[in-house]
Amino acid sequence: KDVSPSFIWYLCVLFLFSFVLCSCLSVPADASNPASVVVSVLNISAALGSQAVLPCKSHRMVWTQDRLNDRQRVVHWDVLSTYYGDNKMERLCDMYSAGDQRVYSSYNQGRILMPQNAFRDGNFSLVIKGVAESDEGIYSCNLHHHYCHLYETVKIQLSITKKAEDASEYWDGEKPVIVAAEGSTVTLPCVNRNHIWTEWHSEEEQQVVHWDRQPPGVPHDRADRLIDLYASGERRSYGPLFIRQKMNITQAAFALGDFSLRISELESADEGTYSCHLHHHYCGLHERRIYRVSVTEPLRERKVLNSTNHIAPAL
Repeated sequence: KDVSPSFIWYLCVLFLFSFVLCSCLSVPADASNPASVVVSVLNISAALGSQAVLPCKSHRMVWTQDRLNDRQRVVHWDVLSTYYGDNKMERLCDMYSAGDQRVYSSYNQGRILMPQNAFRDGNFSLVIKGVAESDEGIYSCNLHHHYCHLYETVKIQLSITKKAEDASEYWDGEKPVIVAAEGSTVTLPCVNRNHIWTEWHSEEEQQVVHWDRQPPGVPHDRADRLIDLYASGERRSYGPLFIRQKMNITQAAFALGDFSLRISELESADEGTYSCHLHHHYCGLHERRIYRVSVTEPLRERKVLNSTNHIAPAL
């Protein structure tokens, strides 16, 4: 039978789509998705011949609301080798929630691996057996949950030592500390502009943000709740009326993805550790940002009294 031109055109489009899709899956994450967010940077040293574990964990990738095995969730490891001096990015392995783990190089077969149950417990750490000098480089663990708009990267620099006692692991980071003048206004940033806050209107009760305050000397499990805010528009403020009037989040928080807390007319009683908690239960998002606020007496110069906005860097 004759084949219609429209059917031939359909086959050409299908072939082109398959080619583009396969090409996208074979390139490093940083090139295919430059918008990926780097959530962690770690430096690790390992002794020659030892076993190195490069940590990469995300409980958001465990989400299985639809109970389907699909290709919406994928994790892959890349390495930028510094051993040969060519700065070439190489795909090491990848794994979909619907399929088996794939290791790209025959040399690494049985030598590098991710846990088989990674999508059940959220542990996508890379294990390297029999560490060699050629393993030195910058590794990236790329987490993608397309349905819930998760695109995160964990970068790890692996250095090789000849002495086991020189091996170490450390994380460089601390919470912001804000020092503001008494009587001024301070804004504690808490921003997440991911599309999940505005796209899933049928799951409004699944989206909630709350701010807590931990006064000096009070343990974190006894922190005071300041505000609860739901995507449905429901808002709850806690504590005395003057506290509720001076601490606010914008009414358009979920539309803007900006849940920053504005504290007006600072006084010494406002000192403490503040934490912003973002929860999207349906998509497994649970984030926290922490700030320590100290209040000082204002200087008497007019130019200081007129300065009312102090914005801290976001975590």
